[in-house]
Amino acid sequence: MFLVLIAFTSFIQNNQPKILYPEEIRDYQGEDLSYISDFHENSIKCTQYVNVSTYRLEITGLVNKTVEYTYDEVLSKFQTYQKTVTLHCVDGWSVKILWEGFLISDLLKEAQINPNATTAIFYAYDGYSTALTLDYLTNNNILIAYKMNGLTLPPERGFPFQLVAQTQYGYKWIKWVTKIELTDDSNYLGYWESRGFPNNATIR
Repeated sequence: MFLVLIAFTSFIQNNQPKILYPEEIRDYQGEDLSYISDFHENSIKCTQYVNVSTYRLEITGLVNKTVEYTYDEVLSKFQTYQKTVTLHCVDGWSVKILWEGFLISDLLKEAQINPNATTAIFYAYDGYSTALTLDYLTNNNILIAYKMNGLTLPPERGFPFQLVAQTQYGYKWIKWVTKIELTDDSNYLGYWESRGFPNNATIR
């Protein structure tokens, strides 16, 4: 039933007029990039508009201290990195984008992760959630992005932050991230995972 609902929702949303971003980077180090407008909108509650002045990114759970960052603090405190990564959606479409952002491992350092923590649960402004192992996040230098194709993330793409979950299907690429909770619950099921999607979303 949920697969039919996803397909119907995607059909409606993908037939809406697309926004063009003429300033975006179209190639990077010899690679052609997709357009931002090539994304198919498939969020659970449509586009979220986050107030940057009141926004906080919270690091909590199995940590020695809970940490909160404003948007500007994240941008000013942490080293930025760029990666060209392709997002593959279970609906069958994909986009190759130049992402710019911050290492999840850097964001977590100040909170001082408890040795028992194995998993990070990501929560979004719209109530969405998903989880990934700390080993995956660290070993793959996973980014939380604030730019795509050289432009600040637009609201429909997850402003202020989107997870760049490379090698994972799109339902792990959570947008509008507001909280990262460290846990020892490696079986936590996020929004779509609790509705039948595999918790292991590795692209095969």
